[in-house]
Amino acid sequence: MKLIKEHSINFTSKVKFDTKTLEKGHHKITYKGVRTIKCPFDYVIYQMLILDLKPDLIVEIGAGIGGASLYMADLLEINSKGIIHSIDIVDSRDEIVKKNKRIKFFLGGYQNYDLKNLEGFNNILIIEDGSHTYEDVKAALDKFHKYVSKDSYFIVEDGILDKLGWKKKFNGGPNKAIKEFLIKNDAYIIDRKFCDFFGINATFNTNGYLKKIK
Repeated sequence: MKLIKEHSINFTSKVKFDTKTLEKGHHKITYKGVRTIKCPFDYVIYQMLILDLKPDLIVEIGAGIGGASLYMADLLEINSKGIIHSIDIVDSRDEIVKKNKRIKFFLGGYQNYDLKNLEGFNNILIIEDGSHTYEDVKAALDKFHKYVSKDSYFIVEDGILDKLGWKKKFNGGPNKAIKEFLIKNDAYIIDRKFCDFFGINATFNTNGYLKKIK
């Protein structure tokens, strides 16, 4: 029998990855063909959170193409309850996202979102995935934190920017905003269960799973 050389079947014993390779890969992730730009570690955590919490409202600050919205809408469908208020400054969503009955889009950014839209919901989860600048993250935390339900979460995405070397570009970014926010708000704690699920801050949302405890 003729032996096949190892290189001809692309076999390798090497294992090598880091935050840079994960960042490169997360830009290629799609859901139902729609670009998502989400770390796979956080995808796993999101489905655990949403299926357990069963929120009747998810507020998503930063819609983009809408792959993440679509993914979360399908998780809500499994729960047989809940809608998403997806917010952005422009509407770049894929058509399949626009047609989803569980996603309601709000144009004009988080600054122009009317907090009256939160009335009537009992179990609210909020996700900040906007510009990632310190100023915007802090402003979003200040505006929305009171409306998160007890034992639910305010998730701040992409604190990994520090590790990727972009801290200065975003004026300290999410981590700076989180740290300042927590100093003044004892109603929240960082849930290390999720931040450290795959290793210490092995998530793109470093320190960003903020659980409301009171």
